[in-house]
Amino acid sequence: MNDKHLVLTQAGMEFPTPKGPFCALKNVDLKISKGEFVSIIGHSGCGKSTVLNMVAGLHCATSGGVLLNGREVNEPGPERAVVFQNHSLLPWMSCYQNVELAVKQVFKGKKNRAEMKEWIQHNLALVQMTDAMYKRPDEISGGMKQRVGIARALAMEPQVLLMDEPFGALDALTRAHLQDSVMEIHANLKNTVIMITHDVDEAVLLSDRIVMMTNGPAATIGEILDVDLARPRDRIKMADNPKYNHCRHEVMRFLYEKQRKVEDLLSAKKNRVVESTTKKEEKLA
Repeated sequence: MNDKHLVLTQAGMEFPTPKGPFCALKNVDLKISKGEFVSIIGHSGCGKSTVLNMVAGLHCATSGGVLLNGREVNEPGPERAVVFQNHSLLPWMSCYQNVELAVKQVFKGKKNRAEMKEWIQHNLALVQMTDAMYKRPDEISGGMKQRVGIARALAMEPQVLLMDEPFGALDALTRAHLQDSVMEIHANLKNTVIMITHDVDEAVLLSDRIVMMTNGPAATIGEILDVDLARPRDRIKMADNPKYNHCRHEVMRFLYEKQRKVEDLLSAKKNRVVESTTKKEEKLA
């Protein structure tokens, strides 16, 4: 594996606000190997999506930076494809046409019409959408829409697939089916995947490593957990696997400990405000 495939070095992100700069991320250091599946997990507002957007080139780091194969990432590019929670399909186009848009953008002048058609059909087949490829988004289920979104991203033949809570809006059964599909695709293509999730079980089931973020503002990487589980992984067998349950426990411990610290800080701040107000009232009396 190439340990320098994707590197974030002291990456930070500040956003301008009327009250001054808001520091969302600070000193994020992360190296991801080619073919690795990495999940990023943490509480809301911990900067998970900001990290993903920096890798995608949708945000430029205000400090530090991101390198892909030794080249700085400062804008979007076809070597990085994003799958969002919202499928973002064009409603007036068929599933085939939605994938075709991405293929034409990336492979114009590189593939002829017949090769493009074969490539589009191949990627729709990867996500089991062959029978519905000519249907429009309003004619298919939410899970099928996400499958098309994944097919569109894969059809760009990206070096890095970025997934921002891709299954968050789906029911549990559909979510499980898509997780299994993603595991199968990753096993076949051996592409590099970074996934944002709130789901601990999802992170442990799919990942080689889990990156746990501290709470914002100025969020950073708190811990990184190696998921030492053999592939392929069977979700039913995993339930009784001691290593699986250990990983799950470690992530839960981190998340609950960090949440408790935030709640304690907020409670202490509230108490200080109450005490200050009470003292002022006593002086006035």
